[in-house]
Amino acid sequence: MTDIRSLISQMTLAEKAALCTGATAWTTTPVERLGIPELLVSDGPHGLRRLEDLNALGAESLPATCFPTASCLASTWDPDLLRTMGNALAEEAIALNVGVILGPGVNMKRSPLGGRNFEYFSEDPYLAGEMATALIEGIQSKGVGTSLKHFAVNNQEFQRFSISAEVDERTLREIYLPAFETAVKRARPWTVMCSYNKINGTYGSENTYLLTDILKKEWGFEGFVVSDWGAVHDRVRSLAAGLDLEMPGPQDRRVAAVMTAVREGQLDEAVLDEAVRRILTVAFKAAQTPKGGTFDAAAHHALAHKVAGEGMVLLKNDGLLPLRDQQHIAVIGRAAAEAHFQGGGSSHINPTQVDVPFKELKARAPEVELTYAEGYPADDSFSQALIDQAVVLAQAADVTVLHIALPSYKESEGYDRKDLDLTAQQVALIQAVAEVQPKTVVVLNNGAPVAMSAWIDAVPAVLEAWMMGQAGASAIADVLFGKLNPSGKLAETYPLRLADTPAVGNWPGGAGAVRYGEGLYIGYRYYDLKDMPVLFPFGHGLSYTTFAYSNARVSATTFKDVDGVTVSVDVTNTGAVVGQEIVQVYVHDAVAGLDRPAKELKGFAKVALAPGETKTVSIALGFRAFAYYHPEHKQWITESGAFDLLIGASAADIRQTVSVTLESTLDLPCLLDTESTLREWMTDPRGQAVLGPLFAQIQSKTQALFGGGEQAAIGLDMMEMLGDMPVVSVLMFLARALDQHPEDIVAGMLAQVHGKA
Repeated sequence: MTDIRSLISQMTLAEKAALCTGATAWTTTPVERLGIPELLVSDGPHGLRRLEDLNALGAESLPATCFPTASCLASTWDPDLLRTMGNALAEEAIALNVGVILGPGVNMKRSPLGGRNFEYFSEDPYLAGEMATALIEGIQSKGVGTSLKHFAVNNQEFQRFSISAEVDERTLREIYLPAFETAVKRARPWTVMCSYNKINGTYGSENTYLLTDILKKEWGFEGFVVSDWGAVHDRVRSLAAGLDLEMPGPQDRRVAAVMTAVREGQLDEAVLDEAVRRILTVAFKAAQTPKGGTFDAAAHHALAHKVAGEGMVLLKNDGLLPLRDQQHIAVIGRAAAEAHFQGGGSSHINPTQVDVPFKELKARAPEVELTYAEGYPADDSFSQALIDQAVVLAQAADVTVLHIALPSYKESEGYDRKDLDLTAQQVALIQAVAEVQPKTVVVLNNGAPVAMSAWIDAVPAVLEAWMMGQAGASAIADVLFGKLNPSGKLAETYPLRLADTPAVGNWPGGAGAVRYGEGLYIGYRYYDLKDMPVLFPFGHGLSYTTFAYSNARVSATTFKDVDGVTVSVDVTNTGAVVGQEIVQVYVHDAVAGLDRPAKELKGFAKVALAPGETKTVSIALGFRAFAYYHPEHKQWITESGAFDLLIGASAADIRQTVSVTLESTLDLPCLLDTESTLREWMTDPRGQAVLGPLFAQIQSKTQALFGGGEQAAIGLDMMEMLGDMPVVSVLMFLARALDQHPEDIVAGMLAQVHGKA
């Protein structure tokens, strides 16, 4: 085993400073005299973008398998499948001499307008954390590292290099950090990549609170923090904050700045040594994995097909699918002839091969007449002639399959979407075809929700195929013809319109800042709060079979938070074909000290069932399933009381409910002070124990103030009227019934509740 600390002691200041800045666009600086190897990293959340020229940034990359993007991966709700995909990514990294894959990304989908949403998993932090953990575990099990990104609160492309995401502590902890926390603590990624943007006024690359206090100290992250490419503004300040490696390189001026800061005492050399230690640990770990050779491109293409098929979501089906006994199928839409299978930007892969939708349909139905029309142009121009041609074709067919891809000029890294709409041509095309052909299937290729209100009622079937990867076209054909029963479910809500979305009043910001005014309420949490209808809810997805839920039960109806509880339910396939169901468990806190969403996803499981088969699904819920982050206590807390466990097929389709009682084991410090309200005193057990007898004493002297002897010591009417007043102010109104001045009484009560009396 390499003695890292001994190596550091032998390195010169120049060598240490150089190691903390890239040697090229994709490699770290080797030190040949000490046997320190270079570390080669590569873009690759859903496939390797390994450039042959290591000094280039935008050149074409070496061939690699292009798997579906994260929006599709999350819709599989299948961590085991993502571990398998991670294994394949690692095999390709090894073949291409890559030590660390730059991904996955786990930022929340705050708004469906986010240009990079196709690279992120979900609007829900629990689901995103589970999927990222599985992918990282799969990659790193083969001796290849990952870089969890973009840390943190990177949810838009507008001014992404400079804008400050203004977010309160509780929202940060409950929505924007948990996916990172889960992956860091459980999967232990080798590196974490900082975001470009500022968080509450401080750049991600210089944010000591995030990089050091939370990531390294609180969560115990042992790898190194790397900048996003070009995210560093001040190398010395970022190094002091916990940013270990700046990319890309070379950056001679940055290296010199670090050396000068150490020599002049502006930067403790121990800080530099710690960054070097972290980088060397990963570099030597990567070097232990032999590189070179080849990978099984055919097997990985087959795996990409499986992943795509598992992630596709059947949004609507009025009985048209699967297709059977058609003699003539009209295939319309340029995406049928030119597969739209990945997004633009740093994740753009040079695929080993690409399945084409029209060819795959033809291969699976050689006896059926298939005809094709372009339907819409590649640009944003409008062509009535293409629509007219498509209508003629649709009229002559038994069924029409419309392939509609959201074009890259509307959705890509680098810019946000302006709306949720398809192109005007695409909407007009769907409407015109559906008018003449009632048997029309719409197949969508996109990375995030699109508006459908203008045409959804006119078509009987809609398949969300996502940015499906290089083998997605064959998976589409398998779903359409029933060879594959769809089982994917949405990892994000599809709203009816942009105006309904949670962040619409605070998007995208301006004057250098964007305010996260919706707080905890993104995605389904917001639609629950507003009791607002949506196009398709979080967790929604249809099947060619049906499932029944029954006999919900728990391991204990009363339990301690440290023990947790297991909820079980029987699921039966009540249809005629084999299928997979995704069982979702949401938790509802009946009464909480602070405002909480109506329900939150805290567990899920995917189960395969033959027709008529029943299986029991059991999901364990631990401490965090019932906890929330308390900004005054500065920790996750539980509160004793009743919780409802909601078991459903989606966030809007709850099939079974079980009520349980939690007993909190936390001994939290008392937060009461001179400004605490009557309500706060009466909801704190220690405060109630002190204040209750006092008010009982006052009541006995002044019955009229409380409405008569039959009412409780503190009447409900009084609580409603005075509950939000400081106790000292309430006591001022009752001064005639008191033996001491109200301020002295409150001081004495505070001494009691804080254990100082």
